[in-house]
Amino acid sequence: MSAPEAAMIGEGAAVQSGIDEIIAGRFACRDFSGAPVGRGTIEQILRVARFAPSGANIQPWHVYVLAGAAKDKVSAALREAHETARDAHMSEYRYYASDLPEPYLQRRQEFGRLFYGSLGIAQTDIEARSGQTAKNYAFFGAPVGLIVTIDRRLEVGSWLDLGMFVQNVLLAAAGHGLQSCPQETFSRYHRILRPLLSIPAEQMVVCGISIGRARDQIAGRLMPRADVADFASFAGFEEQSATQMERTRPWEAETN
Repeated sequence: MSAPEAAMIGEGAAVQSGIDEIIAGRFACRDFSGAPVGRGTIEQILRVARFAPSGANIQPWHVYVLAGAAKDKVSAALREAHETARDAHMSEYRYYASDLPEPYLQRRQEFGRLFYGSLGIAQTDIEARSGQTAKNYAFFGAPVGLIVTIDRRLEVGSWLDLGMFVQNVLLAAAGHGLQSCPQETFSRYHRILRPLLSIPAEQMVVCGISIGRARDQIAGRLMPRADVADFASFAGFEEQSATQMERTRPWEAETN
Protein backbone atom coordinates (compact mmCIF):
# COMPACT_ATOMS: atom_id res chain seq x y z
CA MET A 1 0.00 0.00 0.00
CA SER A 2 1.29 3.47 -0.85
CA ALA A 3 1.87 6.08 1.84
CA PRO A 4 -1.11 8.20 0.70
CA GLU A 5 -3.40 5.16 0.88
CA ALA A 6 -2.14 4.22 4.35
CA ALA A 7 -2.76 7.76 5.55
CA MET A 8 -6.23 7.72 4.03
CA ILE A 9 -7.47 4.73 6.00
CA GLY A 10 -5.71 5.64 9.23
CA GLU A 11 -2.37 4.80 10.77
CA GLY A 12 -2.24 1.19 11.90
CA ALA A 13 -5.59 0.30 10.33
CA ALA A 14 -4.07 -1.69 7.45
CA VAL A 15 -2.89 -4.42 9.83
CA GLN A 16 -6.44 -4.98 11.04
CA SER A 17 -8.12 -6.07 7.83
CA GLY A 18 -7.09 -6.96 4.30
CA ILE A 19 -10.30 -5.46 2.98
CA ASP A 20 -9.12 -2.02 4.16
CA GLU A 21 -6.16 -2.26 1.83
CA ILE A 22 -8.30 -3.42 -1.09
CA ILE A 23 -10.81 -0.59 -0.66
CA ALA A 24 -8.18 2.12 -0.24
CA GLY A 25 -6.07 0.73 -3.08
CA ARG A 26 -8.88 0.66 -5.63
CA PHE A 27 -8.85 3.40 -8.25
CA ALA A 28 -10.59 4.11 -11.55
CA CYS A 29 -8.09 2.71 -14.06
CA ARG A 30 -8.18 4.39 -17.47
CA ASP A 31 -5.22 2.66 -19.09
CA PHE A 32 -5.24 -1.14 -19.18
CA SER A 33 -2.50 -3.43 -20.47
CA GLY A 34 -4.87 -5.61 -22.49
CA ALA A 35 -3.48 -8.78 -20.87
CA PRO A 36 -6.25 -11.40 -21.03
CA VAL A 37 -8.54 -12.20 -18.11
CA GLY A 38 -10.22 -15.60 -18.18
CA ARG A 39 -13.95 -16.19 -18.10
CA GLY A 40 -13.52 -18.20 -14.90
CA THR A 41 -12.06 -15.20 -13.11
CA ILE A 42 -14.94 -12.96 -14.18
CA GLU A 43 -17.47 -15.60 -13.15
CA GLN A 44 -15.84 -15.79 -9.72
CA ILE A 45 -15.93 -11.98 -9.38
CA LEU A 46 -19.65 -11.98 -10.18
CA ARG A 47 -20.23 -15.01 -7.97
CA VAL A 48 -18.86 -13.02 -5.01
CA ALA A 49 -20.45 -9.70 -6.01
CA ARG A 50 -23.94 -11.22 -6.01
CA PHE A 51 -23.85 -11.25 -2.21
CA ALA A 52 -24.37 -7.48 -2.16
CA PRO A 53 -27.19 -6.38 0.18
CA SER A 54 -30.54 -6.37 -1.59
CA GLY A 55 -33.86 -5.25 -0.14
CA ALA A 56 -36.21 -8.25 0.07
CA ASN A 57 -33.50 -10.12 -1.89
CA ILE A 58 -34.87 -8.97 -5.26
CA GLN A 59 -31.33 -8.62 -6.72
CA PRO A 60 -32.17 -5.98 -9.36
CA TRP A 61 -29.01 -6.24 -11.48
CA HIS A 62 -28.21 -7.80 -14.83
CA VAL A 63 -24.74 -7.93 -16.39
CA TYR A 64 -23.67 -8.36 -20.01
CA VAL A 65 -20.05 -9.59 -20.08
CA LEU A 66 -18.00 -8.79 -23.18
CA ALA A 67 -14.60 -9.93 -24.41
CA GLY A 68 -12.81 -10.53 -27.68
CA ALA A 69 -14.68 -9.93 -30.93
CA ALA A 70 -17.98 -9.28 -29.13
CA LYS A 71 -16.41 -6.45 -27.13
CA ASP A 72 -14.69 -5.06 -30.22
CA LYS A 73 -17.98 -4.97 -32.12
CA VAL A 74 -19.68 -3.02 -29.33
CA SER A 75 -16.71 -0.68 -29.02
CA ALA A 76 -16.70 0.09 -32.73
CA ALA A 77 -20.41 0.94 -32.75
CA LEU A 78 -20.13 3.17 -29.69
CA ARG A 79 -17.06 5.01 -30.96
CA GLU A 80 -18.79 5.68 -34.29
CA ALA A 81 -21.85 7.05 -32.51
CA HIS A 82 -19.66 9.24 -30.32
CA GLU A 83 -17.73 10.60 -33.28
CA THR A 84 -20.66 11.19 -35.63
CA ALA A 85 -23.85 11.69 -33.60
CA ARG A 86 -23.09 12.18 -29.92
CA ASP A 87 -25.69 14.93 -29.55
CA ALA A 88 -28.40 12.53 -30.70
CA HIS A 89 -27.88 10.26 -27.71
CA MET A 90 -28.86 10.77 -24.09
CA SER A 91 -28.97 8.64 -20.96
CA GLU A 92 -32.35 7.52 -19.65
CA TYR A 93 -31.53 8.86 -16.20
CA ARG A 94 -29.86 11.99 -14.85
CA TYR A 95 -26.57 11.38 -13.10
CA TYR A 96 -25.84 14.91 -11.86
CA ALA A 97 -28.19 17.57 -10.57
CA SER A 98 -28.65 20.36 -13.11
CA ASP A 99 -27.67 22.92 -10.47
CA LEU A 100 -25.05 21.37 -8.18
CA PRO A 101 -24.87 23.02 -4.73
CA GLU A 102 -21.67 23.31 -2.73
CA PRO A 103 -19.53 21.48 -1.81
CA TYR A 104 -20.41 19.16 -4.71
CA LEU A 105 -19.88 21.75 -7.44
CA GLN A 106 -16.41 22.55 -6.12
CA ARG A 107 -15.54 18.87 -5.99
CA ARG A 108 -16.68 18.30 -9.56
CA GLN A 109 -14.66 21.28 -10.75
CA GLU A 110 -11.63 20.01 -8.85
CA PHE A 111 -12.03 16.64 -10.55
CA GLY A 112 -11.90 18.31 -13.96
CA ARG A 113 -8.76 20.25 -13.08
CA LEU A 114 -6.96 17.24 -11.64
CA PHE A 115 -8.05 14.68 -14.23
CA TYR A 116 -7.49 16.66 -17.40
CA GLY A 117 -4.44 18.31 -15.89
CA SER A 118 -2.86 14.90 -15.30
CA LEU A 119 -3.33 14.19 -19.02
CA GLY A 120 -1.99 17.56 -20.13
CA ILE A 121 -5.38 18.51 -21.59
CA ALA A 122 -6.60 22.07 -21.11
CA GLN A 123 -10.18 22.24 -19.87
CA THR A 124 -10.96 24.55 -22.80
CA ASP A 125 -9.68 21.99 -25.35
CA ILE A 126 -13.02 20.47 -26.33
CA GLU A 127 -11.56 18.29 -29.09
CA ALA A 128 -8.94 16.71 -26.81
CA ARG A 129 -11.50 16.17 -24.07
CA SER A 130 -13.82 14.45 -26.54
CA GLY A 131 -10.95 12.23 -27.65
CA GLN A 132 -10.33 11.21 -24.06
CA THR A 133 -14.04 10.48 -23.56
CA ALA A 134 -13.97 8.26 -26.66
CA LYS A 135 -11.48 5.97 -24.90
CA ASN A 136 -14.32 4.94 -22.59
CA TYR A 137 -15.99 3.12 -25.47
CA ALA A 138 -12.89 1.02 -26.08
CA PHE A 139 -13.08 0.08 -22.37
CA PHE A 140 -9.73 1.90 -21.97
CA GLY A 141 -8.02 -1.09 -23.55
CA ALA A 142 -9.30 -3.56 -20.93
CA PRO A 143 -9.80 -7.17 -22.08
CA VAL A 144 -13.22 -7.43 -20.40
CA GLY A 145 -16.12 -5.00 -20.38
CA LEU A 146 -19.38 -5.24 -18.46
CA ILE A 147 -22.64 -3.50 -19.27
CA VAL A 148 -24.85 -3.25 -16.19
CA THR A 149 -28.62 -2.78 -16.35
CA ILE A 150 -31.54 -2.46 -13.95
CA ASP A 151 -35.23 -3.15 -14.43
CA ARG A 152 -36.81 0.26 -15.08
CA ARG A 153 -40.01 -0.81 -13.27
CA LEU A 154 -38.19 -0.75 -9.94
CA GLU A 155 -37.90 2.20 -7.56
CA VAL A 156 -34.94 4.18 -6.24
CA GLY A 157 -34.31 1.73 -3.39
CA SER A 158 -33.26 -0.87 -5.93
CA TRP A 159 -30.66 1.58 -7.26
CA LEU A 160 -29.08 1.47 -3.80
CA ASP A 161 -28.85 -2.30 -4.14
CA LEU A 162 -27.37 -1.94 -7.62
CA GLY A 163 -24.74 0.49 -6.38
CA MET A 164 -23.64 -1.96 -3.71
CA PHE A 165 -23.46 -4.72 -6.31
CA VAL A 166 -21.29 -2.58 -8.60
CA GLN A 167 -18.97 -1.76 -5.69
CA ASN A 168 -18.72 -5.47 -4.91
CA VAL A 169 -17.66 -6.11 -8.51
CA LEU A 170 -14.91 -3.50 -8.23
CA LEU A 171 -13.64 -4.85 -4.91
CA ALA A 172 -13.82 -8.49 -5.98
CA ALA A 173 -11.82 -7.60 -9.08
CA ALA A 174 -9.21 -5.90 -6.89
CA GLY A 175 -9.07 -9.02 -4.75
CA HIS A 176 -7.98 -10.90 -7.88
CA GLY A 177 -5.20 -8.39 -8.52
CA LEU A 178 -7.21 -6.62 -11.22
CA GLN A 179 -8.19 -3.00 -11.65
CA SER A 180 -11.48 -1.61 -12.91
CA CYS A 181 -13.28 1.52 -13.99
CA PRO A 182 -17.02 2.14 -13.52
CA GLN A 183 -18.32 4.21 -16.46
CA GLU A 184 -21.68 5.94 -16.42
CA THR A 185 -21.11 7.26 -19.94
CA PHE A 186 -22.24 3.94 -21.48
CA SER A 187 -25.79 4.76 -20.44
CA ARG A 188 -25.80 7.56 -23.02
CA TYR A 189 -25.69 5.08 -25.88
CA HIS A 190 -28.40 2.68 -24.72
CA ARG A 191 -30.05 2.80 -28.16
CA ILE A 192 -26.82 1.43 -29.66
CA LEU A 193 -26.30 -1.20 -26.97
CA ARG A 194 -29.86 -2.51 -26.86
CA PRO A 195 -29.93 -4.33 -30.24
CA LEU A 196 -26.28 -5.37 -30.05
CA LEU A 197 -26.75 -7.14 -26.71
CA SER A 198 -30.44 -8.05 -27.03
CA ILE A 199 -31.28 -5.97 -23.97
CA PRO A 200 -35.04 -6.21 -23.32
CA ALA A 201 -37.14 -3.06 -23.17
CA GLU A 202 -37.72 -3.26 -19.41
CA GLN A 203 -33.99 -3.05 -18.69
CA MET A 204 -32.29 0.35 -18.41
CA VAL A 205 -28.57 0.68 -19.15
CA VAL A 206 -26.96 2.09 -16.01
CA CYS A 207 -23.22 1.88 -16.59
CA GLY A 208 -20.28 -0.06 -17.94
CA ILE A 209 -17.30 -1.48 -16.06
CA SER A 210 -13.86 -2.11 -17.56
CA ILE A 211 -11.82 -4.86 -15.90
CA GLY A 212 -8.21 -5.87 -16.47
CA ARG A 213 -4.65 -5.18 -15.40
CA ALA A 214 -3.33 -1.64 -15.24
CA ARG A 215 -0.67 -0.85 -17.82
CA ASP A 216 1.46 0.92 -15.22
CA GLN A 217 1.58 0.84 -11.45
CA ILE A 218 -0.24 3.88 -10.08
CA ALA A 219 2.09 6.27 -8.23
CA GLY A 220 -0.57 7.54 -5.84
CA ARG A 221 -4.22 8.46 -5.62
CA LEU A 222 -5.11 11.35 -7.92
CA MET A 223 -8.49 12.23 -6.46
CA PRO A 224 -8.69 13.34 -2.82
CA ARG A 225 -11.43 12.27 -0.44
CA ALA A 226 -13.03 14.36 2.28
CA ASP A 227 -11.89 13.65 5.84
CA VAL A 228 -14.21 11.62 8.06
CA ALA A 229 -14.87 14.74 10.13
CA ASP A 230 -16.32 16.42 7.03
CA PHE A 231 -19.10 13.88 6.48
CA ALA A 232 -19.67 11.94 9.71
CA SER A 233 -21.31 12.95 13.00
CA PHE A 234 -20.63 10.90 16.14
CA ALA A 235 -22.65 10.73 19.34
CA GLY A 236 -22.50 8.58 22.45
CA PHE A 237 -18.87 7.52 22.25
CA GLU A 238 -17.97 9.60 25.29
CA GLU A 239 -19.67 6.84 27.29
CA GLN A 240 -17.18 4.21 26.19
CA SER A 241 -14.79 2.74 28.71
CA ALA A 242 -11.04 3.08 28.35
CA THR A 243 -10.88 -0.52 27.09
CA GLN A 244 -13.48 0.13 24.39
CA MET A 245 -11.68 3.30 23.27
CA GLU A 246 -8.42 1.37 22.99
CA ARG A 247 -10.05 -1.09 20.59
CA THR A 248 -11.01 1.70 18.21
CA ARG A 249 -7.78 3.66 18.41
CA PRO A 250 -6.37 2.58 14.99
CA TRP A 251 -9.41 4.12 13.31
CA GLU A 252 -9.05 7.36 15.29
CA ALA A 253 -5.44 7.91 14.23
CA GLU A 254 -6.57 9.60 11.01
CA THR A 255 -7.92 12.64 12.89
CA ASN A 256 -5.29 12.83 15.66
